[in-house]
Amino acid sequence: MSDRKGLNRQLFWLYEGTGRGPWAFRLSLLAFDLVTIGYFLWAPFSTREVTHVGFDYVIGTIIALDLFARLYITRPKSDFFKRIYNWADAIVVLTMFAPLFVQNFAFLRVLRAVRIVRAFTVLRRARTVSGYLRDHERVTESITNLFVFVFIMSAFVYVAQVRINPDINNYLDALYFTVTSLTTTGYGDILMEGIAGRLLAVLIMVLGLTLFITMLRNLMRPGDKVVHECENCGLARHDRDAVHCKHCGAVIHIDTHGFS
Repeated sequence: MSDRKGLNRQLFWLYEGTGRGPWAFRLSLLAFDLVTIGYFLWAPFSTREVTHVGFDYVIGTIIALDLFARLYITRPKSDFFKRIYNWADAIVVLTMFAPLFVQNFAFLRVLRAVRIVRAFTVLRRARTVSGYLRDHERVTESITNLFVFVFIMSAFVYVAQVRINPDINNYLDALYFTVTSLTTTGYGDILMEGIAGRLLAVLIMVLGLTLFITMLRNLMRPGDKVVHECENCGLARHDRDAVHCKHCGAVIHIDTHGFS
């Protein structure tokens, strides 16, 4: 960060730095993401009222500023274009500032759900602030993984099927299909259309079931291990009350309150 100056330094501190200021800033961005995702899923896509258009311009401006700020601080710039949520944000901004094409492309706004991956970053950095999250790292991480997966997969189902599948008319239909698929309930009242749709369904079932089982296992055994890297051999996970590394036998000093 020493080679950054002026506005670049300030923005980098807010987006990547530590302390109360960056923490509050990133938490506010996450809250904005959740609010805008909710708005995109609630607002009608077929008819656009004047109030909705005004909200579109305001939200689109904020998203565009956030997008350009992240591009400005990214080094090298090529890394910016390797992140899928940056492309999703760019598509969202285009749909919000192209009123002539809203009727055709408004459904793409649901791609904003991809930004929920910001929760990973917020959660990871929250461990240094919250002792509870640090002690229940595996539980909170597995729940977040499943929540993000369901949210994003539902968005992809909606975008891919809303124009070709008479059973997918809104995001709730897509969410319903995603949940019934990953839990293997499979009521059969909603089926995916086309080869791409069936491949997406397979992906939801395989990956979603894995995340679901992982979450259940961690909920049943929330505190059996803690993360503490052994300085001698590098073993990362140990029993909560361990005083020696199981792999090499070296003495380890785990910062823990023991069993609750």
